[in-house]
Amino acid sequence: MSNRTPAAIFTAFTKSPGQFLIKYPFCTSSSISSLPLPLDPDPPDLPSQIFTILSTHPTTWQRHPSITKLIPLLSPSHISSLFSLDLNPQTALDFSYWISQKPGFKHSVESYSSLLNLLIRNNFTKASEKIVFLMLKSCSLDKEILFVLDFLRRVNDSGSEFSLKLSVKGYNTLLMQLSKFHLVDEMKRVYLEMLDNMVVPNVYTLNTMINGCCKVGNVGEAELYVSKIVQAGLSPDTFTYTSLILGYCRNKDVEKGFRVFRMMPKKGCRRNEVSYTNLIHGLCEAKRVDEAIELFRRMGEDDCRPTVRTYTVVIFGLCRVCRKSEALEFFNEMSARGCEPNVHTYTVLIDCLCKENKVDEASGLLNRMLEKGLFPNVVTYNALIDGYCKEGLMEAALQILDLMKSNNCSPNARTYNELICGFCKRKNVHRAMSLLNELLEQNLSPTLITYNSLIYGQCREGHLDSAYKVLHLINESGLVPDQFTYGVFIDTLCKRGRVEEAQVLFDSLEKKGIKAGEVIYTALIDGYCKEGKIDDAHSLLERMLSDDCLPNSYTYNALIDGLYRERKVQEALLLVEKMTKMGVKPTVYTYTILIEEVLKEGDFDHAHRHLDQMVSLGLKPDVYTYTAFIQAYCSIGKLDEAEDLIVKMNREGIAPDSVTYTLLIRAYANLGLIYSAFDVLKRMFDAGCEPSHHTYAFLIKHLSNKKWMKENSNVMGFYLVSNVSLVNVADVWKMMEFDTAVQLFETMHAHGCSPNVNTYGKLIIGLCKVGRWTVAQRLFDHMRERGISPSEDIYNALVKCCCELKLYEEAVRLLDAMIEHGHLPHLESYKMLLCGLYDEEKNEKAKAVFCNLLHCGYNADEVAWKILIDGLLKKGLADKCSELLDIMEKKGCQIKSPTYAMLIEGLDKR
Repeated sequence: MSNRTPAAIFTAFTKSPGQFLIKYPFCTSSSISSLPLPLDPDPPDLPSQIFTILSTHPTTWQRHPSITKLIPLLSPSHISSLFSLDLNPQTALDFSYWISQKPGFKHSVESYSSLLNLLIRNNFTKASEKIVFLMLKSCSLDKEILFVLDFLRRVNDSGSEFSLKLSVKGYNTLLMQLSKFHLVDEMKRVYLEMLDNMVVPNVYTLNTMINGCCKVGNVGEAELYVSKIVQAGLSPDTFTYTSLILGYCRNKDVEKGFRVFRMMPKKGCRRNEVSYTNLIHGLCEAKRVDEAIELFRRMGEDDCRPTVRTYTVVIFGLCRVCRKSEALEFFNEMSARGCEPNVHTYTVLIDCLCKENKVDEASGLLNRMLEKGLFPNVVTYNALIDGYCKEGLMEAALQILDLMKSNNCSPNARTYNELICGFCKRKNVHRAMSLLNELLEQNLSPTLITYNSLIYGQCREGHLDSAYKVLHLINESGLVPDQFTYGVFIDTLCKRGRVEEAQVLFDSLEKKGIKAGEVIYTALIDGYCKEGKIDDAHSLLERMLSDDCLPNSYTYNALIDGLYRERKVQEALLLVEKMTKMGVKPTVYTYTILIEEVLKEGDFDHAHRHLDQMVSLGLKPDVYTYTAFIQAYCSIGKLDEAEDLIVKMNREGIAPDSVTYTLLIRAYANLGLIYSAFDVLKRMFDAGCEPSHHTYAFLIKHLSNKKWMKENSNVMGFYLVSNVSLVNVADVWKMMEFDTAVQLFETMHAHGCSPNVNTYGKLIIGLCKVGRWTVAQRLFDHMRERGISPSEDIYNALVKCCCELKLYEEAVRLLDAMIEHGHLPHLESYKMLLCGLYDEEKNEKAKAVFCNLLHCGYNADEVAWKILIDGLLKKGLADKCSELLDIMEKKGCQIKSPTYAMLIEGLDKR
């Protein structure tokens, strides 16, 4: 699919026949308000209206003129209320059947229970038994079957005035439905109640009990029911043995499953498709896929044909062991044999392709699925959303969410968790927080994964205070923070140089009932090493060991790196030996640290010995290993050797990264070989590797040097001297002029790598960081003139720069343009703007900007944290904060109690 987006899915969907839900002549509850009222402006409630029609026209109600107007408005809850009125039982039965035939209407367990109460009260026994079966069959959720079970226990109570005794058929149906939802404990209670009520179980009853136990792997108990079949003088049948195969396979005891499978013909029981499928599934779960395929090919010996589930099980087994091409062969085979794949089959393959980062192929399968008239379920959509999120293609993931909703497939908590996690990884925590709003609006409950992702996102963007506030939301929700929650905080504190604060939090974990694992220990050890506190890091390692928490390779690597930083080379080498003796194998990163250190000394021979040792241990060098060598070669001008390594990397399937290419660009540019530097940039573009801020800075630096040389032609031999630097890289953005940027673009065009949004972004953001608004604005206009849409990061950088320079009107204009182009401005941008407007006493303008902000879908708590608390309150603008809080409340923004408490406390202190 082109452009790596699911847009083609929409086209295929709208063009494919049979893809639309049938449009019936009635409305959903969401559209009721738009309908003309059928009766008076102030009508009685719907159940009462229907009751009046049915009671006053007992034989002609179907032809009553009002009935057709009222029917589209009726929900199962209305019907439940209707049946609770004193309606004629026969009329109620007739109406119940009549409305159930209407397109789009489906009785609920509550409406059935109201009807049953009416029928039982009037001794409509036979009709009641039929309604019981319909009610049981209507259960699609475990809570529904539990509701029905409770209801049936009440009406089955012989002590009540009106009761309904279940027959053996009724009990069997009830047990089957309980088994469907794996409610085995309830099944056992019902079975005992059945015996207490003197209802004799038959072979179907016992087989249902066996199947229910086997579904949850409780084969021992299932065998007790098998013995009851024998004691009753009955014989176990195919269903019995097939259930036992299922149970043994669920217990991961495939050999016993095989034993039952082989025994079936000896017992006179035919093996059927389900028998084969259960055993094939067990083999696939045990990753014995070749044996599963062999059994699949032998199904014909018992005159069995593989079902769609059999194929799906094999396809899933192959995908699980990364044999995707064979899975696709089976997928094509099943269609060729007239066994059409179902939703689950497609979902298995889509999930497999997404896990292999082949989202385009997965999207193609979704297209194919829609063309065949199959509607994906929430699992299918989630797999594709997860695939796009993992590739960082968040807009494409949101398009799938829209497609999902348009196809009446409700997102679940996992859907939103995938999206929230994706946005947090892309440093778009404000978008993630807005999705938390949507999750709550869908009446879904955030999980600990939801909150942990948000904490990670806030920390990753440096908003530690906001991350702590998310922690308050976890506590308020009744969830309990875990190792990951606190691990993110400790890691972030260490990375920000706040190791002592991280240590305090670490020491508090025991009181919170959380055991620090190797990840938390390693983060703190790494923090101490980065601060040069090696002794503290060693002490923590000893504590880790005394806590029976075994260090892993990351722990040792942090210490080894720390020791090298402190020039304690021998200690580092001894630690490598120690980790090996402790049973922790050195990793590629371990050896890369060693290689980097000896290369700093120019000892290439020693570095190659480390490399050879690494390879001899079966470890494959990665991009960081090779980049260490390339950096060393570039630093001494050996660019041929560096280029040879690039060739070797590509041959071994290791893609050079931005750092690798930038090192080469800098080396060529330092030698005055500008053409070669831009040639590397072209290769970088062709490889799909995004140039970094430093990449462009080095190119601009040397273009500026070249310009300076032309203007100062008396300086000779410049290009013959390496590492000549008339302009420091750190000062590039302070000195770069617009015409130098244009020269960069022209040179890029000449080398076949036209500037893109990333190119403009790196330059504009660099300029904004040093307050070069005029040049940044000219570049912004330049890119738009060339039809390139500015990114969210570009807009935010420009807004921040405007606010720092007190160009507030320009900042407002940019914010409006951002929103118009579908971007969500960072709340930090809004904070700076609002505080600036208030400083200049532009109060009405500030309130107008804030009102516009509230229409953009931001999370209300985050607005309060970042604008009201961290912005206005910290600047002492308590009265303005109070005004904006009032606006939020009037607009119905729901602020959580911990946030509200923080605001009130902050306002009181002022």
